[in-house]
Amino acid sequence: MTDPGKPRSALRLVALAALLGLIAGAAAVYVRQSGSGNAPEIASAGASGQCAAASGKIASLTPLMKGQVAAMAPADRPRPLEDLTFKDGTGKDGTGKDLTLADFKGRTVLLNLWATWCVPCREEMPALDRLEKAEGSDRFEVVAVNIDTGSDEKPKAFLSETGVAALKPYRDASMGVFNALKKEGLAFGLPVTVLLDDKGCLLSAMNGPAAWDGDEGRALVRAAAAAGTGS
Repeated sequence: MTDPGKPRSALRLVALAALLGLIAGAAAVYVRQSGSGNAPEIASAGASGQCAAASGKIASLTPLMKGQVAAMAPADRPRPLEDLTFKDGTGKDGTGKDLTLADFKGRTVLLNLWATWCVPCREEMPALDRLEKAEGSDRFEVVAVNIDTGSDEKPKAFLSETGVAALKPYRDASMGVFNALKKEGLAFGLPVTVLLDDKGCLLSAMNGPAAWDGDEGRALVRAAAAAGTGS
């Protein structure tokens, strides 16, 4: 039964997410422009070293990648993505303090890349905002990074228009973070979402939107955050 109080756009997102369970990534908006950012080299730790525990986490989480998040694909090669770089959004025109995913160590991260011209993002961003409100803590954060080039005006207006308040305004006007994920074979369009454990190791990824505030999305991130405890 659907919730009569849920916005119509959110209901469309739920239907789209269910469809993506059959056709993974079909609703992603392909990115033709690659921007000017240089993609950092991502170290490959494989199943040893830093990401030794990630394989077990992936195995335990895979059964939860179903329903509205069925398009999430478990990583076949867990490796650290801690060198991905973006801005904290405190500056103007895409500037601000430099951050890497290493700054989020100790927290499970749902990394999402979005842009104002991405139609599916308009419906997914409020869902991610609700997920952050419900599940955000010192053990879990939704890290939504805008990759529009140019000034901050459009991203800020987009967040205001869509009612997004809990998500921090992370930015990468160079699109370097998208290029890095593309080089890893994890991104071909927007939105793209990557789940990382508390050590910055890749657990799963998907292209296309999902109803992240639904039961399946919340169950997945809760289990991922719990798996990181004490690892």
